[in-house]
Amino acid sequence: MTTELRRLRNYIDGEFRDAADGRTIEVVNPATGEAYATSPLSGQADVDAAMAAAAAAFPAWRDTTPAERQKVLLKIADAFEERAEELIAAESENTGKPIELTRTEEIPPMVDQIRFFAGAARMLEGRSAGEYMEGMTSIVRREPVGVCAQVAPWNYPMMMAVWKFAPALAAGNTVVLKPSDTTPASTVLIAEIIGSVVPKGVFNVLCGDRDTGRMMVEHPVPAMASITGSVRAGMQVAESAAKDVKRVHLELGGKAPVVVFEDTDIAKAVEDISVAGFFNAGQDCTAATRVLVHESIHDEFVAALAKAAKDTKTGQPDDADVLYGPLNNANQLKQVSGFVDRLPAHAKVEAGGHQVGDKGYFYAPTVVSGLKQDDEIIQNEVFGPVITVQSFRDEEQALEYANGVEYALASSVWTKDHARAMRMSRSLDFGCVWINTHIPLVAEMPHGGFKKSGYGKDLSAYGFDDYTRIKHVMTSLDA
Repeated sequence: MTTELRRLRNYIDGEFRDAADGRTIEVVNPATGEAYATSPLSGQADVDAAMAAAAAAFPAWRDTTPAERQKVLLKIADAFEERAEELIAAESENTGKPIELTRTEEIPPMVDQIRFFAGAARMLEGRSAGEYMEGMTSIVRREPVGVCAQVAPWNYPMMMAVWKFAPALAAGNTVVLKPSDTTPASTVLIAEIIGSVVPKGVFNVLCGDRDTGRMMVEHPVPAMASITGSVRAGMQVAESAAKDVKRVHLELGGKAPVVVFEDTDIAKAVEDISVAGFFNAGQDCTAATRVLVHESIHDEFVAALAKAAKDTKTGQPDDADVLYGPLNNANQLKQVSGFVDRLPAHAKVEAGGHQVGDKGYFYAPTVVSGLKQDDEIIQNEVFGPVITVQSFRDEEQALEYANGVEYALASSVWTKDHARAMRMSRSLDFGCVWINTHIPLVAEMPHGGFKKSGYGKDLSAYGFDDYTRIKHVMTSLDA
């Protein structure tokens, strides 16, 4: 007996549509490894239609008052709360995430973030108007940039959609958003929710593959391209956008160092770091994946972290005892397994290091010690439930190791010495430094990195500003 697959569709100009040429992609539940839906494989005609809809809707949406846009975003936040269980079900099917953790760890911050940007819509800032030239008054206008082409990743499909559409809509832009080809279900549901609140054409969703995303970025209509994804994808977007000087907002990979000094409470640090490393199967660009431990406590710390890994459970979404679900897709499972399979002889797998079960894409919580700074697994993003551990002798070497990668998104320092924490936070070359914690985010504070982790900020007033442009208006007082 063949199970009929659910049909997902694009959302363009206020209506759901199949791809113009009828092409589709099968969507697989990573917890089972089986297809549960089809989604459109959007081509040029679909991209053209979505961009035309967004462009047509932009003038009227741009001219709404901040108070009107705030009201719309608050309605969207309320709708997310009211339909939370539908969103959770779609996201769990998308990703295999634990249902209860999705309910407690994703829905509340998403709703809060939408409400934050609803408030930000009414806090447009500019320099003081004044006479900077005799007989002339200058003012600064902060305006929306226009149509935004946005590409979201598969690790947090719902939340990353929020991080993209909320500031864009709050600032008065219109949106064409593409989810990952492996996780379109929750974004299509989001389109239904938002579509019931905003005018047609203001928010559009295109499903498809990387070629669809490329066509969106290359299209002449968008004034801005925003992507959360791999470094390679970000570089391609930046190169493509440069051809017609589009604005680019890039949130790319991470390889967060977790620097643990000898005065740290080992038990508490291990508990917090293991959760921050294994949560969401380590598929988080800020995950606590690269632990650097002072040599005096290295062995004790590794033993405790290995035990924590062995006590951590992965499994099906409806199991309330699991910390994380499967890796997102077969290719990601292959990538994570490959890093561990290729470990150098001097490395030691302290826990895990293998696939779990024969159904779905589950991987065991893994701890690897004995590594050197130039090892592949230290320098490259694994994006899986794998925590590496290195030893350092002093502050100087800790900083050398911590900063000695191409990524620069997030980091943390664990110490009771306040002065040392301040020195480290100054010298760590990362967009975020946590002290005695790792991974909490709040809507009011910016998230974004340096170096190959990209540029631009998500969340906060800085993230809102990224979706605006600055205009100087000068008028003669003699006219």
